Amino acid sequence: MNRQRPPRPLDDIRVLELGAFLAGPFCGQLLADFGAEVIKVEPPGKGDPMREWGRHRYKGRTLWWPVLARNKKSITIDLRTAEGQALVKRLVPHVDMVLENFRPGTLEAWGLGWEELRALNPGLIMIRVSGFGQTGPYRDKAGFGSIGEAMGGIRAITGFPDRPPTRIGISIGDSLAATFATLGALVALHQRQRSGQGQVVDIGIYEGVLALMESMIPEYQLTGHIRERTGNILPNVAPSNIYPTADASWFVIGANADTIFTRLAQAMGRPELATDPRFATHQARGEHQAELDDLIAAWTVNYTADQLQAMMDEYGVPAGRIYTAKEMLNDPHFIARQSIVGVPDPDLGEVKMQNVVPRLSETPGGIDWTGPALGQHNQEIFGELLGLSAEEIASLQAKRVI
Repeated sequence: MNRQRPPRPLDDIRVLELGAFLAGPFCGQLLADFGAEVIKVEPPGKGDPMREWGRHRYKGRTLWWPVLARNKKSITIDLRTAEGQALVKRLVPHVDMVLENFRPGTLEAWGLGWEELRALNPGLIMIRVSGFGQTGPYRDKAGFGSIGEAMGGIRAITGFPDRPPTRIGISIGDSLAATFATLGALVALHQRQRSGQGQVVDIGIYEGVLALMESMIPEYQLTGHIRERTGNILPNVAPSNIYPTADASWFVIGANADTIFTRLAQAMGRPELATDPRFATHQARGEHQAELDDLIAAWTVNYTADQLQAMMDEYGVPAGRIYTAKEMLNDPHFIARQSIVGVPDPDLGEVKMQNVVPRLSETPGGIDWTGPALGQHNQEIFGELLGLSAEEIASLQAKRVI
């Protein structure tokens, strides 16, 4: 724990993070945000491939790693070697959680499966994130986030009806699975306080996506309806769309409730729209959705986004421009709530990144450092925690076990 900062709610929890890429490590990031000591195990040499991923670099470094690995400690272990596996087994009694996102069966093949690790630490919580989960006929298939997004339902409803399904611009499948894995880990931690026993948290990426699919399943089961791609609208919910502006940008307006639509009509200088039979009720607006959107677009295109925002705020209509990072960094609300913070990095200087979510009033999370250098904490973990001698550590390094 960093004694220079206020205490955090997970300061007494230690996590051994195995695996790589995103679905597991994002869970580790969320736990570390609230104080957990996350010891990330990486293969010697190049480490987690996420050190190299990302479209943009600065001073030779990817800019994803400082966010994904923030607050974590890095050690190197070759998990494919017997000596590396022995090191993991020596670490397990010292940790509360083991987090992994290998293909099911990989850890078992290395002698590091649940039964072996639980025998070393009965209170251990093992968080297992994979494409399809630890059971079922697909458990052994290779699974990436994109496959989970397709199988979980979000790809089928993302995009426009006259075009092929599209992806969301982030790795949403991995991130959703990791978020639910974090929830499961904290639930298991609470249960351990009562029983003293650990357990496995098992999540498939497709299940993290499926969990957000609202009423998609009963809609089909009970009515035969299959949700389709609808672009920027929700069918029969109007007005709720993006609209063009005079400064060639797009502006979001959500005024589908009766009272809010009345205020929008007043802002437009068209109060009669609120009593027009085509638009007077939620159902009527839904039935005339395209016609209403055309009316609003013909109005918004005469004003800049700033002018529209001022009018919508004056009349109490939910609305806003579509932000990029540029707008986020300069928005007074982001600044006032510290939604984005600067974190010092020894090579990159101050790195701006999203702050910890959610906010806790008494014991908030925080960010102490960016992603560590490969093996930066080998001496601390192997020497101080496990008590290996300098000679033992040097021998393991010479054999490239660490």
